[in-house]
Amino acid sequence: MRLITALSLVIAITGIAYAQEKKVPKDSMRVTVSGCSKGSVFTAGPRTEDQIGRADIPEGIHLRMNAPRKLRDDIKAHEGQMIRITGLMKKGQYNEQGIPVGGGVRVTPGVGNGGVSVGAGRPSPTVGSINYIDVESWQPAAGDCPS
Repeated sequence: MRLITALSLVIAITGIAYAQEKKVPKDSMRVTVSGCSKGSVFTAGPRTEDQIGRADIPEGIHLRMNAPRKLRDDIKAHEGQMIRITGLMKKGQYNEQGIPVGGGVRVTPGVGNGGVSVGAGRPSPTVGSINYIDVESWQPAAGDCPS
């Protein structure tokens, strides 16, 4: 009887541990990004050397945060402060075009008056360009958010 009780306890504890760490689907990746939030939008800040799980998310990209209400409220209470969020994103979700020139600016080819010209800046947002992150956790980060 004691053996069955002990085994039941071990199985219950193991189940709780597995429930806390969400399994990453094959088409997704777990990322950790520093930046600033405003409402339900998170703007990625500059990459630092200590960010291991960043997955080359470019500075300045906007991510729509999906999170449980309590977590969203916690993040909202820290608007204007640099934070670091960890969550799941679909692989290849953002499609960068052009050449990065720094500060979140990319040079992309464009069509001008009858020829090819070069345009600078971020691609204009379109319906299909919204990037999502399912936020699992957040923590304060070093740095300041731009005003």
